[in-house]
Amino acid sequence: MTRILVVDDKELMRDSVATALSRADYSVTSASSAKAAMEKLAERSFDTVITDLQMPEMSGLDLLREIRRLDEQLPVIFMTAYGTVQTAVEAMKHSAFDYITKPFGGDVLLATVKRAVEHGRLLKENQILRASGTPAGARAQADQHAMIGTGPVMNRFKERLARIADSHGTVLVSGESGSGKEVAARWIHEHSPRARMPFLAINCVALATSLLESELFGHEKGAFTGADRLRKGRFELADGGTVLLDEISEIAPGIQAKLLRVLQERCFERVGSSTSRAIDVRVIATTNRDLPAEVAKGSFRQDLFFRLSVLPLTMPPLREHVEDVPELAQHFLEHVARREGKSVKVLEPEAIELLKRYPWPGNVRELQNICERAAVLTTLGRIHASLVAPWLNGEGAAAPASAAVNGWGGPDVRRMPAAVRTSAVMEVPPVGGGESLRCPGIVCDGDLTLADVEREVIVATLQRNEGHRQRSATALGIGVRTLGLKL
Repeated sequence: MTRILVVDDKELMRDSVATALSRADYSVTSASSAKAAMEKLAERSFDTVITDLQMPEMSGLDLLREIRRLDEQLPVIFMTAYGTVQTAVEAMKHSAFDYITKPFGGDVLLATVKRAVEHGRLLKENQILRASGTPAGARAQADQHAMIGTGPVMNRFKERLARIADSHGTVLVSGESGSGKEVAARWIHEHSPRARMPFLAINCVALATSLLESELFGHEKGAFTGADRLRKGRFELADGGTVLLDEISEIAPGIQAKLLRVLQERCFERVGSSTSRAIDVRVIATTNRDLPAEVAKGSFRQDLFFRLSVLPLTMPPLREHVEDVPELAQHFLEHVARREGKSVKVLEPEAIELLKRYPWPGNVRELQNICERAAVLTTLGRIHASLVAPWLNGEGAAAPASAAVNGWGGPDVRRMPAAVRTSAVMEVPPVGGGESLRCPGIVCDGDLTLADVEREVIVATLQRNEGHRQRSATALGIGVRTLGLKL
């Protein structure tokens, strides 16, 4: 709910404004002085502040300056009498959002507050997008966070996931690297009561301890060298939403203690500040390590582990639900097609069977990479097992120069399943006469088109000539430019 802070030393005006805003479904907090307002702002965040301009001891302008020390973007609306309009205009030059002159009607008040709240929301959304590194069109990628799979293992997992999503408890997602822990975390948020609020993730491995503390909790201006302005951390930006702590086992003991306080007391301090700020954030943590074993070794706090594992969740590795491989592969192929603006590639039945027999040490992430590679590299509408097979034997991306051309791993029929392999051998023309190259690395089956054969001949010729384009073009009887275009 949108939170408004109303500041006025006159009780009648303060109550009148608060009543009008409450009737419009805003959550209103009142303060009788600028000093009281600062105490409330230090305790929790607000979406807009409405304050009288003329107050004893500390004026509205003084309050604005203090607010800007805490928050550079919080919209502030001034209430002012006709005689002080010039002062109100001056206040707007100092970053006030707007002013309304007394006496004002409820419609004027509500219209101004609505604009201020929307302005603040856009500013906060920009902060969140910058903090998360997420493009503005992130919602268009929502299908990336779908839980794909209809086999018995995934059905049981999704049932547990749905029950967890419906709660507000802290979640600890364990599982092997690449199994989809972050996807599960995002699914929980998007199907939870907090779905309309921010979701911010932070990779605990990627940042040094000093930087991680600032990323999580923010810092005050001048808190350390280079802190030239106030910065809000992920917990503050995600207030009301969810924070994902990816690979939490890598966090240093000092940060573990501060995280424990956030989970216990729901408050934190920015780096360089002694003022505690209350927050309402759901924490989801992921790890690919055995945290109980880390606790036993003394590298992870036992009390933090207990606080995190209120709702434990174990992500199944792909080898335990290989029946979902065809559905996952098709999902990834469709995603690549939409991204590249091309038609969707289809896996041949032999290729699907090959993928289902593979043990998937890299889990879903490895399958995604292979599907994307196949979709980009194939010149056909269908993906043959001959294209995929070498990548399942540790080849492809890291293939040696003699066995790869422009990043393509040369197919090795000796490693292919019998259902894919044939006894056919193609003749590759030599350079300047001599014997033709008999290449067992080219697979012929009854479904190959002329384009398939042409591609395989070009690849094999380049392999024979160690990637030399001029010699390969001469052997093929075409120009170097034509060869380059075909590649």
